[in-house]
Amino acid sequence: MTPEMVVDISRDAVQTILMVSAPMMLAGLVVGLIIGIFQAATQINEQTMTFAPKIVAVMVALILAAPWIINLVVSYTENLYQSIASF
Repeated sequence: MTPEMVVDISRDAVQTILMVSAPMMLAGLVVGLIIGIFQAATQINEQTMTFAPKIVAVMVALILAAPWIINLVVSYTENLYQSIASF
C-alpha cells in the first residue's frame, strides 16, 4: 500500500462522513437560525426553546435522506473493498 492510496482512502472517508452528516447539520442550522431570529425579534431569551424543533428537524432530515445516505455508504464501502482487492 502506497502513501498515495492511504491519502485517497482517507480523503474519501472524510468526504463520505461530511456528505452523510450534511442533511442533518443543515436542518439543525436552518431551524436554529429561524428560531434565533424569532427570539431576537420577540426578545424571548429562553435557551431551551430551540431543542425540540431542532430534534424534530434533524429526525425529519434523517428520515428523508436515509435512502441517499445508505446508497452513499454502500457505494463507499464497495469502492473500499475494490481498492483493498487491488493490492
